Amino acid sequence: MTSTDATAAGKGRAEVWNLPNVLTMLRIALVPFFVWFLLLDAPRLQSEAGPWRWAAAALFAVAIYTDKLDGDIARSRNLVTDFGKIADPIADKLLIGSALVMLSVLGELPWWVTLVILVREWGITALRFFVIRYGVIPASRGGKLKTVVQTAAIFLYLLPLAAIAPWLGWAAFAVMMVAVLITVWTGVEYVVEALRLRSKGKLQGTANGQEQA
Repeated sequence: MTSTDATAAGKGRAEVWNLPNVLTMLRIALVPFFVWFLLLDAPRLQSEAGPWRWAAAALFAVAIYTDKLDGDIARSRNLVTDFGKIADPIADKLLIGSALVMLSVLGELPWWVTLVILVREWGITALRFFVIRYGVIPASRGGKLKTVVQTAAIFLYLLPLAAIAPWLGWAAFAVMMVAVLITVWTGVEYVVEALRLRSKGKLQGTANGQEQA
């Protein structure tokens, strides 16, 4: 390895081990502890609304905050990396997905809600990779709103509100329904955008082929 190669390799490692990426990896590492806390509160898969449930809610809030923090730091200090672009959405989907699945396992959230959101999330991720040859589908304002409402709904569910007052549980369900509607709506928007991008890419490819001919 030449000195230039060694310098480039060292720079690559330094880029990966920056603060935003460390926060992203921390968020991924927190997911098993979050699930464990929920299970500790529900030894027979029946939530007891005890201290471990509050600990799980607090851990979820910390993990969500690291999501905002790593993005702010990466943009303000120009520390956006390819690793971060891949790892950050994966960390978000792991955290939100594990929360939805656990809430359904505990019988607090209907399984159809979890399935609709997870199918949309992973389906759009797969779609992005499918059309990446034609271009990148950027995150829309609706997509960002979807994430905020999903996060708020999950946090309300994690707090043992129903044990305090039943109507608070209904409030959490209402916010979750809004999250589902926005999730489906933005999913349709992304599909339309992907089809448009694919069609535009094919037309450009055909035009380039004709010019070369």
